[in-house]
Amino acid sequence: MSNVIPASLVKPKPAWKVWFDRIRNLSWTWRITWFYLSAMLFLPLVAMFTKAASDGWGKFWEIASSPIAISTYDITFTTSLIATLFNGLFGTAIAWVLVRYDFPGKRIIDASIDLPFALPTSVAGLTLATVYSDNGWIGSLFAPFGIKIAFTRLGVGMAMLFISLPFIVRTVQPVLIEMEKDIEEAAWCLGASDWQTFRQVILPPLLPSILTGMALGFSRAVGEYGSTVIIASNTPFKDLIAPVLIFQRLEQYDYAGATTIGVVLLLISLVLLLGINILQAWGQRYEEQ
Repeated sequence: MSNVIPASLVKPKPAWKVWFDRIRNLSWTWRITWFYLSAMLFLPLVAMFTKAASDGWGKFWEIASSPIAISTYDITFTTSLIATLFNGLFGTAIAWVLVRYDFPGKRIIDASIDLPFALPTSVAGLTLATVYSDNGWIGSLFAPFGIKIAFTRLGVGMAMLFISLPFIVRTVQPVLIEMEKDIEEAAWCLGASDWQTFRQVILPPLLPSILTGMALGFSRAVGEYGSTVIIASNTPFKDLIAPVLIFQRLEQYDYAGATTIGVVLLLISLVLLLGINILQAWGQRYEEQ
């Protein structure tokens, strides 16, 4: 007589037991990873979305689509994108000079690139506001032409340029160091011009690192608060950015409103970063070809 129990009579395990068995069979590294990600990332995100929807989706949409909120989105993301594009160009040039040339004071300049990492953002904002004000060293040069930098949207852009520059430089530098100059010399020997050598030989392997640095710099610029709040006038529809609006809502004890703006900021940032990652993947495929 067979002792095999028919499959139809086997009682399926509850879903929670199935998940528990899977978790129990995971290695300790996996458990620690998921615990840390849950505590530091997943649970805060769930809590933020839950808080934003606490007053209903109608109220959520009303706050998220209010004129002042839309204005802050435009100022924040447009200015961050422009600053990222500028740093993508000039940050790559700076990395090229630091890797390919030797000159007096090179180590000092190379070390100063990391200054925005170490400098408190409030100190950076105070310094930039002092330098770019109408009486500052740089701002006074533009004031006679009617160009005001500090306490305008242009000042916000300068702060974003300052704090996001190291991401591009430090991401591109290691790739430039590993690149062999023999390939460039071979291109020159075959009659390629400097521009052809850069476009067809140097740029393809550099492109993924440039896009990675730009993605990191863009993320840093979008979330910047400490320096921009000082160098900007924080006037609605002029130079008020989304992180400052969130803080203003918190000062008014409007926690749901602040969370709503934060959720929209998060969603837009994720979409833009996804697009940048797609471009980065395209660049890597181009390099492999």
